[in-house]
Amino acid sequence: MPIIDVTLIEGRPPEAKRALIEELTAAAERSIGAPRQSVRVILREVPAAHFGVAGVPKSET
Repeated sequence: MPIIDVTLIEGRPPEAKRALIEELTAAAERSIGAPRQSVRVILREVPAAHFGVAGVPKSET
């Protein structure tokens, strides 16, 4: 059972998150032959102030 764990900056619309879940599931099916029913996708959303890139919070860029 593959578990795909994704961390995102919060703020994306529900339909975009739904599409990401679908695409990741399809990728696991294609690439490793995982049965669709066995694929788990976890989306973790964090505030931009809690997500840093190159030493700077994304809320400041």
